[in-house]
Amino acid sequence: MTVRTSEGTWVVPTHRAVWIPAGIPHTITMSGNVAMRTLYLRPRLARALSRGCCVVNISPLLKELILHACTFPALKKKVKSQQHLIAVIVDQLAAIQMVPLQLPNPSDPRALRIAQALLADPSDRRSLGMICKSTGAGKRTVERLFQEDVGMSFGKWRQQLRLITAMQLLADGRKVTHAALEAGYSTPSAFISMFRKALGSTPSAYFRMPR
Repeated sequence: MTVRTSEGTWVVPTHRAVWIPAGIPHTITMSGNVAMRTLYLRPRLARALSRGCCVVNISPLLKELILHACTFPALKKKVKSQQHLIAVIVDQLAAIQMVPLQLPNPSDPRALRIAQALLADPSDRRSLGMICKSTGAGKRTVERLFQEDVGMSFGKWRQQLRLITAMQLLADGRKVTHAALEAGYSTPSAFISMFRKALGSTPSAYFRMPR
């Protein structure tokens, strides 16, 4: 599942979730066969949670709690058993671990032009200098803007774009080699190495996890 807001893009693999605070317009697209569950929290229950969107790991316990909660039209604190269920879910949400699957959007028009060019074609392997020539921005200026705007270097942002693009392709059923090359990696082994570094597993093992 891919979630997009004006702030960026989040890829949500199997057994993960995306936290979206209230009032944030967003779109959701699916890659492959997807089943999802959604919990809506009253603001007072979400005070300890992130103020921005994030992808998080879902433990087996939290997964079962969510599935059980979704059997009710709404949980009511006046019902003792449901009050306990709400409390356990909120405790579990406060302890969840974030996953580095975010691609923030730069706000400066010059950096945004670079980002949009690569979003349109993640397999583009031109250097930043060559891309800057075609978009009318200076290389050093763009490097500074990415660091200031999104909190990461241009190189790191581009790595993140390639990673989430490859993950979307894998979720659609593409082979690792095809996904790696389409996402802009020079070799499949380079993609596997980056995937393992970011998510602690090979792509094949990650997508073999029980659904």
